[in-house]
Amino acid sequence: MTLKEKVLDIVDKDIRPSLQADGGDIKIIDVNEEGQVKVELTGACQGCPMSQMTLKMGVEHTLKKKIPEVKEVVAV
Repeated sequence: MTLKEKVLDIVDKDIRPSLQADGGDIKIIDVNEEGQVKVELTGACQGCPMSQMTLKMGVEHTLKKKIPEVKEVVAV
């Protein structure tokens, strides 16, 4: 399983359901071999004042915990 496939799997199982419960969603834009994951928060998450916290404390924390190869998550 590639790094991108691992990221997509965790996003679909663990991250997307909670974002969708609040009216938002997430798109994976790119996953590079250096462990950087580029995402776009959409729906209610787009423009939300808490979106940066959601990105770092939610998305990044979950991905780093479950996939050690992930080094950072950035919004594009």
